Amino acid sequence: MSKLNKDILFLIFEELQDDSISLFSCLMVNRLWCETVIPILWRNPWCYDINYYNKNYLFTIIVSYLSDDIKESLTRQGIQLPTVSCKLLLFDYLSFCRSIDVHTINIIASIGSSLAYDNFILQQEFYGLFMKKFQELKYLNMSTIGTIKHQIFYFPEAKLRFESLCELKCDTSIASSYFYGLAWLCQYIQRLIIDNFGVYSDNHHGIAKLIRVQKNLKYFEWKDDLNLHNSRPGRDPYEEIVLAIGNKVDTINHLKLDFKYRSPTKHEILPKFYKLKILSVSFYYFSEDFSDFSEERLKMLVYRDLEIFEIDYYELKAAYIIIENSGGHLKKIWLRPIYMIDRHVRNFYDNSLIFIRKVYERCLSIEYLTLIFPPLKQHFNEFEKLLKICQNLKSLLLVIYVQSDARPEEKQLLENGKELLKILIRSAPTSLREIRFICHVKFSLETLEEFLEKWRGRPALSILTLDCILGEKKYKKLINKYKNNGVIKNLKCVSFVNVVNMDFKI
Repeated sequence: MSKLNKDILFLIFEELQDDSISLFSCLMVNRLWCETVIPILWRNPWCYDINYYNKNYLFTIIVSYLSDDIKESLTRQGIQLPTVSCKLLLFDYLSFCRSIDVHTINIIASIGSSLAYDNFILQQEFYGLFMKKFQELKYLNMSTIGTIKHQIFYFPEAKLRFESLCELKCDTSIASSYFYGLAWLCQYIQRLIIDNFGVYSDNHHGIAKLIRVQKNLKYFEWKDDLNLHNSRPGRDPYEEIVLAIGNKVDTINHLKLDFKYRSPTKHEILPKFYKLKILSVSFYYFSEDFSDFSEERLKMLVYRDLEIFEIDYYELKAAYIIIENSGGHLKKIWLRPIYMIDRHVRNFYDNSLIFIRKVYERCLSIEYLTLIFPPLKQHFNEFEKLLKICQNLKSLLLVIYVQSDARPEEKQLLENGKELLKILIRSAPTSLREIRFICHVKFSLETLEEFLEKWRGRPALSILTLDCILGEKKYKKLINKYKNNGVIKNLKCVSFVNVVNMDFKI
């Protein structure tokens, strides 16, 4: 590594840009490494998992760039400032920065003063400084309620900075006038992520305007707050937003719509997004009983380039219809369980069976997969067939579920676990690295040991489950034995939320 030149090191460190621990450790190796890492760390210094309230050095660095006149004015205001000059800094840190996180900037400003007015003034000076020092602005995050208090697009030099904005995170609590200002300056946003805190908000007008002026919008995400309440159920609360993104079907390839309420407009627009590679959507309890969600409408959703597909687990029929019409490029299918599994799934036995079949018929490239099915012989057979056909599988989330008011007996849970592990030993592809189990399945000590012994010789496996019995001494001893032998990477019991979150790292 010591012989690698700066360009090669930069490419390596770029791959670690989300790993702050590794990047910070690289700073201490030598001067070359430090000079190479600093621009990467400071590209977006607000994104790392650190406590910004305790990071006085960030406050010191930003303040050091302020002019003497501004510092003097702030001091007369009663704000205590550090005396370090930017000329004493080893690097011109702010020249590397390409991002603003409003919430984090507010936190850092509070280090100088906890008084509301003083904090407001400090933030204002910081934003004015950023507009001067940043070479360009790529990312803007103002998605926390009530954090944005300055119309920063009116600052000197702001027009030049905002023209380069690529990613915007925001929420519907922000006034429409703010979005009108952004629409005036920002027309090349590629990623737009919106948290919705109010149904029928007047702010939707400003957001819709911002969407319409975009010329290269590729990623659009809308997420309703869990506490959102719809006071006027007779009207489509998303109509204006949906119609706006409907004008961007030629550019959008990543679409995530997390709506809490029905949107007839959405179902008119969705068939037009022919370029989608990523789709995350809910059809609000799909059923033939609702004309908005008819099978005929779903068959119009043809996404030949689709690679990632997320949908609620109870919409199995909608899911397999979309999979059937995909182009065979799907790599990830995630059935989102909401809280605990319940009995929302319609025609569960038939639809879960068809879902499995559609996956192995249409998704030969699948790598990450969620399956929900009952512990019946026919379903186990189809699951085994899927394992034999889908040879690129890396991660499985298996939801074995019995639709009944009564929880299955312990004996049945153990039998379900035994049958699953037998199938995995017989037919799991060598690519499989991770398995997650939830709901009606358990593993006896003997069954688990037999499985791990037969897994020997394959790549190390990670397993997550809800079964707290793994914490017992005899299970811990068994798990440690096979971890030490390299058979498994990890095997542990975690929360329901972490098991079903496929981004949770084991």
